[in-house]
Amino acid sequence: MKRSIWGFLAAMIIASSAASAAADKPVSIVLVHGAFVDGSGWQAVFDILTGDGYEVLVVQNPTISLSGDVAATNRVIEAASKPVVLVGHSYGGMVITEAGDNPKVQSLVYLAAYAPEAKETVASISEQPIPPGESGAPLLPPKDGFLLVDPVKFPTAFAADVDPKLTGFMAAAQVPWGLEAVTTPIDKPAWKTKPSHYLLTKKDGMIPPTYQRGFAKRSGATTVEIDSSHAVMLSHPKEVAAFIESAATAR
Repeated sequence: MKRSIWGFLAAMIIASSAASAAADKPVSIVLVHGAFVDGSGWQAVFDILTGDGYEVLVVQNPTISLSGDVAATNRVIEAASKPVVLVGHSYGGMVITEAGDNPKVQSLVYLAAYAPEAKETVASISEQPIPPGESGAPLLPPKDGFLLVDPVKFPTAFAADVDPKLTGFMAAAQVPWGLEAVTTPIDKPAWKTKPSHYLLTKKDGMIPPTYQRGFAKRSGATTVEIDSSHAVMLSHPKEVAAFIESAATAR
């Protein structure tokens, strides 16, 4: 009985300490995933950030339309208890560029992500020449209004530095990406009025590093480059969490 009581008290103390730590953090963090995947890819980063005392919320984007994903993100932003650091990976950068106009959003964090100008779409950006030695996403032809990555090429293009068993499953479990999301232009880029931070993946096989450097430069983002595949939150969760925290504490 004594062991049960002490175990209960210890758990209460730990929970109380975690709640106090979270209460001390001045911002909430909202994580927005990209195309072909879902929010579960954030788990390792989520665990680190929550362990450090942040309130962290994860968006589950339908990835059918840009407007639908922005709406889903805004619902999560409104649920946050504090000003928001809005984080987007890959296509999630399109989403946070539009949703970042929300008054609760304090700053933007792009992870191997699109950071478009007004009127740009994923499709229009992808029409730009790809420099020698770099590559874009190996997409299959559209089917029924949706896109998928070639499952055979997915592991090396999306996550070459991640466990092949995991990337093989990810390739089989892809979430179809709606053409409406790919072809809808951005209206009002939030990076024009809010501080931005960009983590650039130098070994990316989905969004060419040269594209990413262009996004980071024109948005005036605080930029860090990392030797990582596109799936940086899976291969380098500690570095991603540290980068997000640096944005959260930036003055």
